[in-house]
Amino acid sequence: MKKALICGVSGQDGAYLAHLLLQKGYEVYGGSRDAQMSSFSNLNRLDIRSQVKLVSVNINDFRSVLQTLLKIRPDEVYNLAGQSSVGLSFEQPVETLESISIGTLNLLEAIRFSELPIRLYNAGSSESFGDTGRLAASEETPFRPRSPYGVAKAAAFWQVANYREAYQLFASTGILFNHESPLRPERFVTQKIVATACRIAKGSNEKLTLGNIDIARDWGWAPDYVEAMWLMLQQEKPDDYVIATGHTRKLKDFIRIVFEQLNLDWEEYVEIDPSFFRPTDLAEGNANPAKALWHFGWVAKHKMEDVARLMVDAKLNGVALPTVS
Repeated sequence: MKKALICGVSGQDGAYLAHLLLQKGYEVYGGSRDAQMSSFSNLNRLDIRSQVKLVSVNINDFRSVLQTLLKIRPDEVYNLAGQSSVGLSFEQPVETLESISIGTLNLLEAIRFSELPIRLYNAGSSESFGDTGRLAASEETPFRPRSPYGVAKAAAFWQVANYREAYQLFASTGILFNHESPLRPERFVTQKIVATACRIAKGSNEKLTLGNIDIARDWGWAPDYVEAMWLMLQQEKPDDYVIATGHTRKLKDFIRIVFEQLNLDWEEYVEIDPSFFRPTDLAEGNANPAKALWHFGWVAKHKMEDVARLMVDAKLNGVALPTVS
């Protein structure tokens, strides 16, 4: 039985990844800064908390990371920890950089020091590319991040690449474009839209207040993307991969589909507040995920339209794993 350690198991991706690995017969360890105090609500929502072995590990503390690796001796480590909100990174730039960049460096150095044959997955981000305009970003596209979050993810990416080349570690980065699910908290715009629209449909007289709704993104379904993470660590050689649907849509389209699912006209309920605009925001994000398809046959099963409908379905029915097609 393979062992996997998921750092950041309490988040959206961590919970879905734990669910996937348990289905594949893994012994799954879930890392959190304080496992005794964390609620692990996402694991509860997926009904898998009792199956995940929870451990306290602070990836900003090298000794904590090393002790955890030597104790568990995992076959695979998934680094999904760190501050995960682009918007919040403008308010907490130091915390964002430390939790993402220093945390990744500690994992790499601990794996090197332990000399254990661990395979590491690192969660990269399309935010590292910055604004590429109409260019579909691939693994060869230069990084020009425009947020503290993107800067931190770019730094972590190059740390992984350096350790892979210098010390022959099996370390891969998935450069993931936007991916959503019912496990997203409401500080993420997609879940804010879904939650507010569902309340309006049930009789609330509130308005949905948003910033720039003309931004365009490649939105995917999180359960699809955690499968790509796992596949990266099953390859013969480590490498970096763009993970996305290959289809870009405006936020305005996501809003429209959500409200249409509830038989509502979105334009009657949406208000724009300029204070919600970010200091620097990406107008458009396009992706070329061909390498993942070529190397290990991964392709996104759900597009943005599917994601919007699935999230509404989950919100209305109180489930975290709605029926998928």
